[in-house]
Amino acid sequence: MKPSIKILLADDHTIVRQGLSRLLEEQPGIKVVGEATNGRIAIERAKELKPDVVIMDIAMPRMNGIEAAKRIRKHLPKTKILILSMYSQEHYIHQLLEAGVSGYLLKDSSGQDIIRAIHAAMKDETFLSPSISKVVVNSYLSPQKASSTAERYSQLSNREREVFQLIAEGHSTKQIANMLCVSISTIKSHRANIMEKLSIDTPVKLVHFAIQLGLVDPDL
Repeated sequence: MKPSIKILLADDHTIVRQGLSRLLEEQPGIKVVGEATNGRIAIERAKELKPDVVIMDIAMPRMNGIEAAKRIRKHLPKTKILILSMYSQEHYIHQLLEAGVSGYLLKDSSGQDIIRAIHAAMKDETFLSPSISKVVVNSYLSPQKASSTAERYSQLSNREREVFQLIAEGHSTKQIANMLCVSISTIKSHRANIMEKLSIDTPVKLVHFAIQLGLVDPDL
């Protein structure tokens, strides 16, 4: 008997995870083996469970789906990643495709599209929602300069992006130092570098920048 496809769900909204879990558990040959509420937990659970496929949102606390996807791909190159998001901005799509994700679907996709995306990923194929495909094709036919916001963000190192998101979520320097197991002075140094690279001079502007990128939910 063919083993079931093991799925890890990563989304900070309980109702989304529950709905996906219910949908997938009804499918023969697919098993949900775990869930994660943020990008950092998604990485830990992926290392622990070694799923075949991770279905992940972009806008999650502690670490967003873009950074989490890159790290999971680095540690578990055989694990496929599907992005299920409400964001269709071009810079997200390109970053994630470059990171090696196997699919990018919008949250208004049908259940059947999600199932098809899982099976496509297992065959080393890429599955994109029609509207995502359109963005990819349009950007290929008419390449445009990256937005100033996306361009500035791309200058940050992986660690700086991690610190940037935690600052934007409202965590103090001491809290971030504890979370990342580094000294307070290290976080202060990262903060100064981030502010300089992003041309930002106040914490309020930093939060606004993160919201513009879609990395922080303005309702939180």
